[in-house]
Amino acid sequence: MQPQEAATDYLFKLWPWIEANLKRLAYGAILIVIAIFVFSYYSYRQNKREVDAGEALTQAVVSGNGGQLADACLKVATDYSGTLAGQRALLQGAAALFATGNYADAQVQFQKFLDTYPDNSSAPQAALGLASSLDAQGKTDLAFSAYQKAGDQSSDAYTEVAAKFALARIEEQQGKIPDAAKLYDDIAHAFPNSSIASEASMRETELKTKFSSPAVSTPAAPAATTPTAPFNLIH
Repeated sequence: MQPQEAATDYLFKLWPWIEANLKRLAYGAILIVIAIFVFSYYSYRQNKREVDAGEALTQAVVSGNGGQLADACLKVATDYSGTLAGQRALLQGAAALFATGNYADAQVQFQKFLDTYPDNSSAPQAALGLASSLDAQGKTDLAFSAYQKAGDQSSDAYTEVAAKFALARIEEQQGKIPDAAKLYDDIAHAFPNSSIASEASMRETELKTKFSSPAVSTPAAPAATTPTAPFNLIH
């Protein structure tokens, strides 16, 4: 039997079933059409929401500054929660709060970002922001743990080196010179030919030179300084 004849014969045998179930098939076709329509409408709404969120964030960044920028970004984050622009707005709002010295509020927003969007590609930056906010409030022990967590749990090289440098700075401030020098040395060797490696190498050399004398036993910790945000999200 030829393929065309076989197909015709199969269709002929199938036709009685089609006639018997015509109404059911019609309902099924209608359901498929409805499902396609719903999916298309949802996709359209999602795309439009993403576009609207992007425009709102751009407007907030262009027209805002300082505290106004933070408020505007956080409003976008709330109004367009879940969108890519909304996620970025939350992080920018937190960074703006930090930049204006509102460290406690910045801490809250960085933590909110990590809790809400743990898989976001900017989570390492948020983790650094959280640690820096704690550091700026003088919560050194909590900041130290947060820096460790940010560096250990991130595969991002920038996050790792920024966190390690902050840890070295804290160790240095607390007078733990050997520990600080080791961290600076690790940075210099792990990230050669970078500006932060040069700075780390310089700090290590200064520490070894300054505290190499046998007469020096326990050096006084350098004056604490307010950490700067290890990221730049505000354009």
